[in-house]
Amino acid sequence: MEGFVMRSTGSWYIVKAENGQKYDCRLRGKFKQQGMKINNPIAVGDYVTIEPEAGDATKALITEILPRENYIIRKSVHKSAFGHILAANLDQAVLVATLFYPRTSLGFIDRFLVKAESFRIPVVLVFNKTDLLEPDERAYQQELGAMYESVGYGVIETSTVQNLGIEAFAQVLENKKTLIAGHSGVGKSSLVNEIAPHLQLRTSVISDFSQKGTHTTTFAEMFEITPGTYLVDSPGIKELGMIDMAKEEISHYFPEMRDLLNACKYHNCLHVNEPQCAVIQAVDDQKIALTRYESYLSMLEDHDNRR
Repeated sequence: MEGFVMRSTGSWYIVKAENGQKYDCRLRGKFKQQGMKINNPIAVGDYVTIEPEAGDATKALITEILPRENYIIRKSVHKSAFGHILAANLDQAVLVATLFYPRTSLGFIDRFLVKAESFRIPVVLVFNKTDLLEPDERAYQQELGAMYESVGYGVIETSTVQNLGIEAFAQVLENKKTLIAGHSGVGKSSLVNEIAPHLQLRTSVISDFSQKGTHTTTFAEMFEITPGTYLVDSPGIKELGMIDMAKEEISHYFPEMRDLLNACKYHNCLHVNEPQCAVIQAVDDQKIALTRYESYLSMLEDHDNRR
């Protein structure tokens, strides 16, 4: 039978088979990813073939991992040269960010967007905890939202306290397989509990000292909110890292830079200090946001430092 992975603990997996039944599964032997340095051979969302075990109708062996349509990967927590796949075969991703309590940097947002863009995974940005913002901070958040919308990303402002944007958040998820990601403490679980209270996801507490959240999700897990609507809840991400991406490709995953791909004087322009660079000119003309360009330069530097 075929099915897809709904939960991974690293040694056991819950697979929902095509017959609708869920099986506790383990791997048959070892699976190696061709040409990839990753520490989890199977990710939530992977399509697999399984073989039910004799004598136990609830258990099965995973015999094959089917080719992935896409995936989102982060830097491994334990092995710096390795990656960890957050989820595979997604329809979209939702990145939950907070300007404060805790702070999500624009660099982190842009790195996540680049990761998703490399597989053409649509992303919706959710700016949460809007109720905590002062009027000038709310205005700044709205400016950021308008900037990201201008380059093609959906943006929602939310607050569980004020019931702001909750319906829009629910509509975005409908009939899709979605990865929800963000730093610990940004309110991912609280948002999900608003639209699917039956899941009763654990929420985290923000440390007054560090202004960071504590991890409540240890392993990625896929939940079925309603028939056909699946949400992958991932552990809080501290950093992504620029892995599995060539330096020359990075600008291709900024939509506003990709639009200028053939406008530079040199076909291999890295948009750093080359003459007659259309991207640098667009930054000077304020047609490309300076924060986005700074994120791009940071990614180039990160790529160089890997060597």
